[in-house]
Amino acid sequence: MTPDGSAAARGPTASPREGVGRLGPGARVVVTGADGFIGSALTRTLLARGADVTAMVEPGGPASTLAGLDVRFAEADVRDAAAVRRAVAGSQVVFHVAALYRFWAPDRTAFYDVNVGGTRTVLEAAVEAGCERVVYTSTVGTIGVHAARRDEPVDETSYPTVDHLFGAYKQSKYVAEHEVLRAAAEGAPVVIVQPTTPVGPRDVAPTPTGRMVLDFLDGRLPGTVDTTLNVVAVDDVAEGHVLAAERGRNGRSYILGGENLSLADVVACLAAATKLPRPAWRVPRRLAVVTGWVSEVVEGRFLGRAPRVPLEGALMATTHMAFDDRRARAELGYCSRPASEALAEAARWFVETGRVRPERVAVMDPAWADGAVGGDPAQRAGKGRTSPRRPGANTRQRHDGGAGEEELWRS
Repeated sequence: MTPDGSAAARGPTASPREGVGRLGPGARVVVTGADGFIGSALTRTLLARGADVTAMVEPGGPASTLAGLDVRFAEADVRDAAAVRRAVAGSQVVFHVAALYRFWAPDRTAFYDVNVGGTRTVLEAAVEAGCERVVYTSTVGTIGVHAARRDEPVDETSYPTVDHLFGAYKQSKYVAEHEVLRAAAEGAPVVIVQPTTPVGPRDVAPTPTGRMVLDFLDGRLPGTVDTTLNVVAVDDVAEGHVLAAERGRNGRSYILGGENLSLADVVACLAAATKLPRPAWRVPRRLAVVTGWVSEVVEGRFLGRAPRVPLEGALMATTHMAFDDRRARAELGYCSRPASEALAEAARWFVETGRVRPERVAVMDPAWADGAVGGDPAQRAGKGRTSPRRPGANTRQRHDGGAGEEELWRS
């Protein structure tokens, strides 16, 4: 696309190293996993710009997250090369968001089939279709955090040690990133985005972070562990995807983040928004890991069901996952809202959609849940966002489903 939104020439003249220009009215785009948490936010952001969106969803039809949206649906298993080719034919930009995002699955090979094999299938189809840009949704889980501290966040240049790639989700996404970079080295117009910890409306599954928010609201969060999270509004992550398509450099990765907060601070934000009491107990790291190990063995291996406390989640919860997103802010013009706003919006959505126990809702601040959430991104544009700032700023004003129940292609 050219800056005024008209169609750009295909091939070398599209200058993929400098993005495709503004994705405006009529831009033909495909979003894989469009009915997932990030995917549905991205679909709304693109529609607000007037783009012509094909929502690629898993066979069986889209989830309720896309209800009422003016999109073209394409049902395709990401591992089905013919179906994927049909879905991306004629598109200018492909956002590959779909992934198997869980902390546990009965068959670990499913992570590689979907996250690696599916990514290769989408890349091959996009290249064959002559797409001008592919934006691949990775994760900050592929970045090394062994040296991270709350006041010393890491960036895209930090490589992981193998022992910090906890679980099959992270491992498969790391391998998938390698395939994306291989394709970029061979000339594919690919850019990588790495979301941190998104929160917000339409977290249907919910994601592991959404599960933590819901547990707090329901009074099922016994305490906090010594960890750091980079919290960001899912709608800001969606906007970052679009900016990466428009301005990102080919073969380059961009962290899409928000504010680095301790888990205790995250809970404090939720407590301030809802007026619910926050747990005071600090869970020892050893106890958290042992609980995860026992849950994995008893529930996962012996009972064959998703562990309530997955070992991968326990290990992540005792790691300082602090990130520096200055590259995306400087090169893409990316910005984010305060984490407190994003957390409050997520909590309101869980309450308003009936996912919180009535007795807990009854003791919340009555004025807190007023107003609809999850509206049109165009109505929120420019509201409450912060300009590019010092990365990892930690002021309280700024800022790979349940534990295994998310459906396959929704990320």
